[in-house]
Amino acid sequence: MPLVGFGLWKVPAESAADTVYNAIKTGYRLFDGAYDYANEKEAGQGIKRAIDEGLVKREEIFVTTKLWNNYHEKGRALEMAKAQNDAWGLGYLDLYLIHFPLALKYIEPEKLRYPGWWMDAEHEVIQTEKVPLQETWQALEEVVDAGIAKSIGISNAQAQLLYDMQSYTKHPISSLQIEHHPYLVQPELIDLAQEFNIAVTAYSSFGPQSFLELPPAFHERAKGTPLLWDVEPVKQAADRTKKTPAQVLLRWATQRNIAVIPKSNNVDRLKQNLEVTDFELTEEEIKAISALDKGLRFNDPGFYLHKPLRIFA
Repeated sequence: MPLVGFGLWKVPAESAADTVYNAIKTGYRLFDGAYDYANEKEAGQGIKRAIDEGLVKREEIFVTTKLWNNYHEKGRALEMAKAQNDAWGLGYLDLYLIHFPLALKYIEPEKLRYPGWWMDAEHEVIQTEKVPLQETWQALEEVVDAGIAKSIGISNAQAQLLYDMQSYTKHPISSLQIEHHPYLVQPELIDLAQEFNIAVTAYSSFGPQSFLELPPAFHERAKGTPLLWDVEPVKQAADRTKKTPAQVLLRWATQRNIAVIPKSNNVDRLKQNLEVTDFELTEEEIKAISALDKGLRFNDPGFYLHKPLRIFA
């Protein structure tokens, strides 16, 4: 899995094929998707176009996607993995993740509301479902055995859960994807994952910036939080390295062997975001940026679960 990829969260379906195709032309090989992003088919079309034109081979592309919360029951998880693989249309998935370690009541896929994420349009209260994570993980192991995905992992998990999963996994936890930025560093979790040989991927590397454009329920914590590219440790490192603050934030992760999946519709920024492994931050700069840690989580299911769905209107 490459250290730098392209995240498909918030990429509109109508432009996803062209966006992914252009990202491949720029040099991207890792694409991070999910069922609830509602653009898997279109992203796959962009990759297939690049393959058909000889720009890349399938084995040079790394596709990550995720199982959504309403499909944790074993039979549902297997159905969704097959359907998602068909949507991508590339033969197999490189990495299939449990999106959240949280099971919600089943909703017919065509009724899943986007960007509400947590329930369909006919309900106002989120409903959980009694499905143990072990059942879902064992379904993902069958996904590997069936050749649908080459590897499996989990997103938004904490240390206690990783310890528990180690007691019953047949196939290894290949990857952990977490919210990770200087306001939410989670060093102990990252150390544990890397000790278990679990590859760590950071999402929302720019912190509050990723959430300000979302509906109010999602940006309440981000609003009023200083943007990371305006804080002194990041600005100073950018001045010294002659890089952009965004590149410094991405390098802060990749230099510690944490993959990043930023997105951009700007051609110049697309290229800049890829160029985050060819310069070094000093140990002092990494420590100064890490010291910004506030334990501030912007993507918090515990926060959404206590909100009525009308907040997404």
